[in-house]
Amino acid sequence: MNETKEVKEILAERGETEIKSPLRRRELIKTLIIVFLVIMLILTFFSNTIMNKSLAEVSTEAATAGKLVERISKSGVVESNQSYDVLVDSSKTIKKIHVKVGQEVKAGDVLFTLDTVSSKELEEEEEALEKAKLEYEKALLTEPTDYTSENQKIRILREDLSTLISKRDAARVNEGIYANAKSEYNRNKAELDRITAEKETYESTVRQLDSNSYMDADVELIGDLASLYAACSAAEEEYTAAYEIYKNAVESGENAEIAKADADSKQAVRDAANAEYEQAKSSVRSDLVARIAELKVSISDLNNSINEYNANFGNNSGDSYETLAASVTAKQNELESELNSFNMTKRKNSLDDKKAALDLEAQKKALDKMQEKFEQKKKEAKTTEFTAKFGGVVSAVNAKIDEKPMEGVPSATIDLVDEGFTLTLYGVEIEKAKKLKKGISAEVLNNYRGDVEVILKEIKPDTSAGSKYRQLVFDVKGDVVAGDSLNLSVPCGSGTYDAIIPKSAYKGDLNGNYVFVVESKNTPLGNRYYVEKVEVRLEAEDETVCAVSGGISRGDYVITASSKPIDPGVQVRMKDK
Repeated sequence: MNETKEVKEILAERGETEIKSPLRRRELIKTLIIVFLVIMLILTFFSNTIMNKSLAEVSTEAATAGKLVERISKSGVVESNQSYDVLVDSSKTIKKIHVKVGQEVKAGDVLFTLDTVSSKELEEEEEALEKAKLEYEKALLTEPTDYTSENQKIRILREDLSTLISKRDAARVNEGIYANAKSEYNRNKAELDRITAEKETYESTVRQLDSNSYMDADVELIGDLASLYAACSAAEEEYTAAYEIYKNAVESGENAEIAKADADSKQAVRDAANAEYEQAKSSVRSDLVARIAELKVSISDLNNSINEYNANFGNNSGDSYETLAASVTAKQNELESELNSFNMTKRKNSLDDKKAALDLEAQKKALDKMQEKFEQKKKEAKTTEFTAKFGGVVSAVNAKIDEKPMEGVPSATIDLVDEGFTLTLYGVEIEKAKKLKKGISAEVLNNYRGDVEVILKEIKPDTSAGSKYRQLVFDVKGDVVAGDSLNLSVPCGSGTYDAIIPKSAYKGDLNGNYVFVVESKNTPLGNRYYVEKVEVRLEAEDETVCAVSGGISRGDYVITASSKPIDPGVQVRMKDK
C-alpha cells in the first residue's frame, strides 16, 4: 500500500517529537534541581542570620596580667575639730543674714543685722551694689594669658633644628666613614647569619647524639655512627634472644651448656659493639662541642662589631648630606612661621589686655561710687550689727529673717578652720586595715578643685560594725567645711596578678563568685560563641578592675555586659568593637 506525501510528513513530525521529549524532560529536571538548591542555600543563609539576631549580644574584655594597687573606697563626712555657737539676743529681730553655710568669715565680720530700719530704696541699692560687686569680681577672675604651649613648641623646634644642623654637618664629614662602616656591617651580618645557622646544625646534631636518633642527622658530621648504632642494636637483640634460649635450656635441663656458650659469645659481641659505638660517639661529640665553642666566640665578636656600628651610626641610618640639608631648611621655615604667628598672637593679646584693663578701671570707679552712696544711706538708717568673735567657716545658719532667735539655740555655728577637720571611715575590713600605715595620703575622688589633703592619723576598732572591722580616722586640710561628704580612695598595697578583669565582669551568688567567659567553637558555618561559667576568687580590687584567681588566665575573654540575661552553655554573639 503506497503512502501519500501528507501521511509521510505527519509520521515524520511524530517521530521527531518522540525523540525530543526525553531531552526536554531531562532539561526540566535539571532546572528544578538547580532552583531547589538555590532556594535551600537562601533559606540556610537567612536562617543563620535570623538565629544570630535572636542571640544575646555580649561585650567582652580580655583578662590581663600585671600590677594592681588595691584600694579601699568609702565615703565619710567632714567634722570640725573645734567650733563655737553664735548666740543672738532673743529679744532682737533678725532683719538680714550676711553669711551662708560654707562662707569664710573673719573676726569682726558682720553676721546679722538686727532691728534694722531701712527703706525700700536702701534695699534696692544694696542689691544693686552686691550685683555690681559680683560682676566686678567675675571680671577680676580672668585668667592671665598663658604662652606655655607656644614657648614649648618654639623651644622644641629650635632643639630639632640644632639637632638637624649637627647631623647635616656630621654627614658631610662622615659620608665616607659611614659607607665603609655600612659595608663592614653588612658583611658582619651575613657572616653572623651563616655561622649562627652552622652552630644550630652542630647543636641539633649533639642533641641527636645524646638521644641516639640519627634519622635527620648530617652524615658528614656523624660519619658511620648510624651504622655502628644499628650494629649495637642488632647485637643486643641477638644476645637477648640467646639469653632467652639459655634460660629455657636451664629450666628444661637440655643443652644448657651449649646455650650458655652461645649466649656468652653473643654477649661479648654486644659489649664489643657497644664499646666501639660509645667511643666513636664520644669522639664525634667532642669535636662538635669544640666547634660550637669556637662558633660562639665568633658570634660574640660579630655581635660586638654590629653593636658598635649601631652605637656609632644607628641614629644616622644613612641620611645623606643633601637630605639633611633639605630637612634643615624645612625646619628653619617652620620655626620662622611659628615665631611670626606667636608674635602676632602676643600683639593681639596685648591690645585685648589693655582694653580689658580700661574696662575694669571704669567698672571699679562706678563700683566705688555705688559703695560710697550706699554707705552714706546706711549711716542714715538705725542699724544694729552682730559681728563674729572668731574667724572661721560657717557650718550652720539657723536664724530666719524677720524672726527672733529662740532662747539658747545658736543662730549660727562657725568652725575654727585653724583647728583643722577630721573625717572617719567606718566598717573597713580588718584584713585591708592591716595593710595600712599611719601617715599615708588618701585620694579624694570628688575633690574637683584639687585643694584638699587627707592624711591617715589613726586606726581603731569599729565597735559599731563588729570585731572584724576597723575605723580609719583622717586629718583633713584644705577647702572644706563641716558636713562635706568626701569620697576617698585609700591605697593599701600593690601586687602582681595573673588575671585582672573589669569589675563589671565579676559576679557572685549564693554558691560563690564567678565570671562568664566566651568559648569559641568552629562549625561548617563559621565560629560559634558559647558562655562558660568559671568560678574565681577575688584577690584584690580598685575602683575599676579586680584581680581574680581560679579557672581563668591572661587572654581569656570575660563578658562585661549582655543585651539580655545569659546562662552557662548558651550561644551568644559578640558585639562589634
